[in-house]
Amino acid sequence: MRRLPRPLQIVVALVLSTAALLSLGGGAPAQRASGTALERQGRQLFVEGCSDCHGMDAGGVAGRGPSLRGVGELSADFYLRTGRMPLAAPEDEPERTESPYSRREIHALVAYVGSFGGPGIPRVDAESGDLAEGFELFSEHCMGCHQVVGRGGITTRGIAPDLQSARPVDVAEALQIGPYVMPRFRDLAPSEVDSLARYVVSTRDPVARGGWGIGNVGPIPEGMVAWLLAGVALLLVIRLIGERTSR
Repeated sequence: MRRLPRPLQIVVALVLSTAALLSLGGGAPAQRASGTALERQGRQLFVEGCSDCHGMDAGGVAGRGPSLRGVGELSADFYLRTGRMPLAAPEDEPERTESPYSRREIHALVAYVGSFGGPGIPRVDAESGDLAEGFELFSEHCMGCHQVVGRGGITTRGIAPDLQSARPVDVAEALQIGPYVMPRFRDLAPSEVDSLARYVVSTRDPVARGGWGIGNVGPIPEGMVAWLLAGVALLLVIRLIGERTSR
């Protein structure tokens, strides 16, 4: 059998080497389907619990759920860890609840969704935040829906949840995502996010300088209770000092 010329042997060897690398997954991203073990577990969980609304490959389903390609670990972590996903029905409002997934399963799902690209889970340090700045920012951007003490409220388009269970990372994620009817606040500096997170955490045990906090449910309900108690006291005083008439 006649041997090929030396230059042609080199060309053939290069072609075969390139083909071998591509077959092992060194080519286009579409051939990176195997992923890590965590991502493979995440894909299995995704197909079982999320694909009905978000599609088999996270591309979304019209009328049921948006595409998750590019939302990153940030969005997946927020919605899964706080129990806002999965929903019982696509039209339901996502509310904070106990997640049906274990911590390991959440990590796997987050890794799988994150494999499609997008922002990672943000870092936040509430301890380094400024409480006064956090109160100012919360009053300006958040108080209208969540109340000044973070106990939640009702808007014309949905329910603003209370923030008593929110962790600092929840605050940082929600500011970037803008879940449900909440607007996004992506222009805040990291130090401002830290300050907001610190203030939200502080609302769990606020200082009641004005006296009886009545559960810290907000100034309007507390004021109504105060007026009710004052009215009852006034009626008692009138009854005691009023002139009794004889029949």
